[in-house]
Amino acid sequence: MRNELIPKAPDTYQAILEATKDKGFKMPSDKLTGSLLRTLAASKPGGTFLEMGTGSGLASSWILEGMDGKATLTTFDHDETLLDIAREYLGKDRRLKIVQMDGGKWVNSNKGQKFDFIFADTWHGKYLLLEETLSMLQKGGIYIIDDMLPQPNWPEGHAKKAEELVKYLENRTDLWLSKLHWSSGIIIATKR
Repeated sequence: MRNELIPKAPDTYQAILEATKDKGFKMPSDKLTGSLLRTLAASKPGGTFLEMGTGSGLASSWILEGMDGKATLTTFDHDETLLDIAREYLGKDRRLKIVQMDGGKWVNSNKGQKFDFIFADTWHGKYLLLEETLSMLQKGGIYIIDDMLPQPNWPEGHAKKAEELVKYLENRTDLWLSKLHWSSGIIIATKR
């Protein structure tokens, strides 16, 4: 088995990637993460999906491809320039709702919602407002985070934050947890 051989990317992926590079964004989700998101998304037919940190929509394209026609994806980000890329290439998909909003404001104004699948790809939902985010996860729902292995763009002191997050998740009794030393470092948790 060779990790570098990834099944076909979504049709919109390459165009989004090129537009992302043109904007100088240097923190996109990688293809391995995307392929996993697509596979996991397919396990939740008719599900409610949340992506925290849209960026330019690279990960969104994989999630959407795995979703069925009855599922919905809400994705938010604060960066209007990157969201414009996501809107251009993904905005016509009726299953998708793109929101331009600060992560903290979004979480605090949507606490009552429940999701079958949460991909937390930003500080909010991962390092900030984690309890509030996990309370939005349905029983049997999947919570995914990436970039848990050291990354070249991590600021000083971030490794300790990542380590503390892993320990915290490991000690929760309401989650089944798998840590994958693969891609950028993935944690998958299912709500018990």
